[in-house]
Amino acid sequence: MDAVNDAANHTAESVPGPRSTASLSVDGAPGRGGRGVTGSRLYPRVTSFRSRRGALTATQQQAWERTWPRIGREVSDEPLDATAWFGREAPLIVEIGCGTGTATAAMAQAEPQFNLIGIEVYKPGLAQLVQRIEREGIDNIRLLRGDAVDVLEHMVAENSLTGVRVFFPDPWPKARHHKRRLLQPHTMSLIASRLKSGGVLHVATDHAGYAEHIAEVGAAEPQFIGMNKATGGDPDAFRDSAPIGFERPVTKFESKAHRAGSAITEFIWGKIES
Repeated sequence: MDAVNDAANHTAESVPGPRSTASLSVDGAPGRGGRGVTGSRLYPRVTSFRSRRGALTATQQQAWERTWPRIGREVSDEPLDATAWFGREAPLIVEIGCGTGTATAAMAQAEPQFNLIGIEVYKPGLAQLVQRIEREGIDNIRLLRGDAVDVLEHMVAENSLTGVRVFFPDPWPKARHHKRRLLQPHTMSLIASRLKSGGVLHVATDHAGYAEHIAEVGAAEPQFIGMNKATGGDPDAFRDSAPIGFERPVTKFESKAHRAGSAITEFIWGKIES
């Protein structure tokens, strides 16, 4: 996906502090520190991203300085006021791992009725998206740099999101690294708790092993109901009534996966309406 969605994916940069605010151990148990039930930065949880650094070009830096103060923030413990940040009240979608923002920008432009927050740790990727937002005048995107789990645990209120998107998260294919996968049972429960009743989680992966893992942990989450074939649901029964669309733009990364013969598996769950 043209390096898209890399906070959950392949090109993330380690950010001191914020990425590990919520210290869950690898099995989802509370961390060891003194930060309530979720632990402490002194004992950070295992994260789902790799350390990678990169410098901004001069033009990227200029765009960053002009635009980031308005549309971007570092991840913190301060609860989000999305209405104030966007300057309007609209259904809110969070994209975990927006990478260079190819899909993010396209979906925001196709869905002007939504407010979209992209979460990413890799600054050069964010800088590319900042440039596009500035160049094309995209008004309904805001960006957070840091750990998506921190965002969900400390910045996003329960029952507040209309949608969560996780496209092509890093599969961490080696068995010893499976604990680093973003989509674990505790993360699924966390996402479900932040979705509104009827809200949608949309996941895509090109890794067969990770697809099996995602299917298993999603099926075990009692707050979810399947909305497409991969999740045991009938998409025709939900497509028209779901609060967000099921379509995604196909980017260069995904095109490469298709050419390499990798099957793309999509999972769409809805939060059971109470």
